[in-house]
Amino acid sequence: MHINIFVFIILFIPGCISLEPLPDSIELELEDAISRGLNGIIVYVDQNGDTAHFAAGWKNRENKVPADTQSLFKIASISKLYIAAAASKLVYNDSLSLDQTLAEYMPDLVGRIENAETITLRMMLQHRSGIPDFIDHPDYPWGEPPMSTRETLELVLDMPADYEADKRYKYSNTNYLLIGEILDSTLGYSHHKYIKREILLPLELYDTYSLLSEVNLDDVMSGYFVGYDLDIKQNDYIIPGGSMVSTAKEVGTFLRALIDGSLLNEQEQEIYSSVYEYEHTGELPGYQSIARYHKDIDAVVIQFINTSGGNSWSKSESVYRRIIRILERESEQSQ
Repeated sequence: MHINIFVFIILFIPGCISLEPLPDSIELELEDAISRGLNGIIVYVDQNGDTAHFAAGWKNRENKVPADTQSLFKIASISKLYIAAAASKLVYNDSLSLDQTLAEYMPDLVGRIENAETITLRMMLQHRSGIPDFIDHPDYPWGEPPMSTRETLELVLDMPADYEADKRYKYSNTNYLLIGEILDSTLGYSHHKYIKREILLPLELYDTYSLLSEVNLDDVMSGYFVGYDLDIKQNDYIIPGGSMVSTAKEVGTFLRALIDGSLLNEQEQEIYSSVYEYEHTGELPGYQSIARYHKDIDAVVIQFINTSGGNSWSKSESVYRRIIRILERESEQSQ
């Protein structure tokens, strides 16, 4: 019996598993994704020295403004890559020590964060501290996020540790809130200024910002939450490790530089590699982002989607997987 073989990918969406043909291009994939309920998508690809931008859907749904590849976007936890890089540079020049404890860096937290005497900077960078994640607190106000790091930190002070320090991995945004505070104290000025001077400007990243308050809101892609009709881009989030705003191209430029050694020197790179990863996802109400490097096809791929809630994260991951499959297919065909 003759069997026709087609290119298929399995989509895992809560409640269903389906087989869908892989489209002929990234453009068609993005158009299909919009038809499945996502508001707007921006994708940036840097592969083998060639770059490409893609966009579909809406930058602003109410005013029917099309998605724009140059739009600013809340990159959420992708910000942690920049903080880890900054920390690595400061460890290299002996301003910080990976083995110094939270108690030594922030003595006022002794007795208020369990195991502060044994939690090190290394453990916080690696999410191995056991410090509870403030966003897991039942009273975390997503509608109006706290406008100070201390107010946010109060949500987890005096809580029991999730586990003994360095015994396992558990992602906690509180780690990078504290690292931001440690950087500020060590530098004597804001770590935002340090990141701009030591990371952004050398890479000529002039459209990357530490805070939403630094930019014109008209330049920011609108954000939408499933079941809520209004644009929520004005909701600010100022916590270190989640506050940055950038374009897809500039996130891709940063990630490529972080990976290929053009941002960090050899010793800084060794430090970074020992404490953090070279990819990240991010999510805030109205915003989902993915930044990854795929070594087999030498591709940095950045994806921004301005929809969250419901099953939108599953849709986002599905779109991303299909984009990678398309790039893999194109790489095979070009060989």
